[in-house]
Amino acid sequence: MLNKKHFLSFISLFLLFTLTGCLNQSTNNESEDTSVTKLRSEQDIPYIGFAMDTLQDERWYRDKDYFEQKVQSLGGNVKTLAANGIHDVQVEQVELLIEEGIDILVIIPADSEASAEIVDLAHQADVPVISYDKLVLNADLDYYISFDNVKVGELQASAILEEVDEGNFAYVGGADNDNNAHLFKEGTMNILQPYIDSGDINLVYDEFTPGWSPDEAESMFGSFLENNQQVDAVIAANDGTAGGVIQALTAQNSTVPISGQDAELDAIRRIQDGTQTMTVYKSLEQIAETAAETAMRLANRETIETDSTMNNNNIDVPSILLDPITITSDNIEETVIADGHIDADDL
Repeated sequence: MLNKKHFLSFISLFLLFTLTGCLNQSTNNESEDTSVTKLRSEQDIPYIGFAMDTLQDERWYRDKDYFEQKVQSLGGNVKTLAANGIHDVQVEQVELLIEEGIDILVIIPADSEASAEIVDLAHQADVPVISYDKLVLNADLDYYISFDNVKVGELQASAILEEVDEGNFAYVGGADNDNNAHLFKEGTMNILQPYIDSGDINLVYDEFTPGWSPDEAESMFGSFLENNQQVDAVIAANDGTAGGVIQALTAQNSTVPISGQDAELDAIRRIQDGTQTMTVYKSLEQIAETAAETAMRLANRETIETDSTMNNNNIDVPSILLDPITITSDNIEETVIADGHIDADDL
């Protein structure tokens, strides 16, 4: 039997442990609540995370602005982070977005294959993932929104063949770690291969361009021109690489038909000047607003309608694929200027 002294000691210890436990629980709850409030104060408003590959090219600023404006107009909040083309940075940025409580992740992957890791991270936090413009490979991706990128390559090759359909051709591709670069090339080869097989076209240059860098395109193609035969036409995967190639050709006092993509201002100017043959216009407002609308519907648990699928080497991803448009000197007014993509005064 406990004497009075022992009994009082026992009661004191019991009360101390009980009080400590309550304080710890209160502190933990307060810490959790403070964290949630600090990182995401408006719990009832859909919060969309936009993880971008880069903002180094002109077009991506437009994507960012259109996307953010549409999300906000639909009543959502959005946070955009750009990784400058570095996968590890993008992983850290997505981890931050997840910690902040995003409902949906929209990603332009810095590395199409490595970004499967990011999809897994998001799914572990019950965050659906929409791949924007560039397809994340080898992942259980929820949705993919882009343009028909195989068709982009087909449009590029077809436009160049209207200018010249025989001789030495060069293909200047995008970044090897970007799945879109492979889709563009696939489309181009769909058109060129019969001419190559017949011997009418000799493909004398066929290289990807690290990081889609115009400087790399200029350097690589310049080295090729210094050491090889003349080129009669160039299919460049985008306007940036086209610009680099044109610089290399200019240094050799040469001008040949050359394609592009993205309808950048400098490219439209080159088309007017006759140094670039065409570009492919993909309405950035259309893709950005489509992605924003899809993200918001998904956040509000609404049904998402898709018109096709795209296999990412793991699953057939439900996809929305938009139509690209060929731009030449003949239709600048009724396309990029009419849409407000390019200001006529800038030309």
